Amino acid sequence: MAIRTISEFMTPTPVCIAPELPLAEARARMYQLEARHLPVVDDGELVGILSERDIALVDAVLGRADTLAVRQAMTPMPFTCGPHAHLHAVAAEMAAHKYGAAVVVDPDHPGHVVGVFTTTDALRALSEIAGHGVA
Repeated sequence: MAIRTISEFMTPTPVCIAPELPLAEARARMYQLEARHLPVVDDGELVGILSERDIALVDAVLGRADTLAVRQAMTPMPFTCGPHAHLHAVAAEMAAHKYGAAVVVDPDHPGHVVGVFTTTDALRALSEIAGHGVA
């Protein structure tokens, strides 16, 4: 069986957001895109990831998520991998640490985002590998 890589299953060239973006705008963008994770990029470099869970946590603790900027709610230094990383290794790491996503970065420019691999992508991969392709 051939080794499968993240590049086969990731979402390429994801929408990235700036750390100064108001959280209300980020939430609206996530809703529009039907995305649960958005990489946060500052001057072309990855600085974090914002998830629906991050927003919910800020809402629960502070009760005012929409008055903050992305920087105040994001997860800094997110889990990253390269596009040629082995699917099984990335999925195992995500499961072990309960990561909802891996930001896929250019191996030659580690701060440059080239994709996102989420738990949904992992389930699609599992379905394909098990022989039950998902549309």
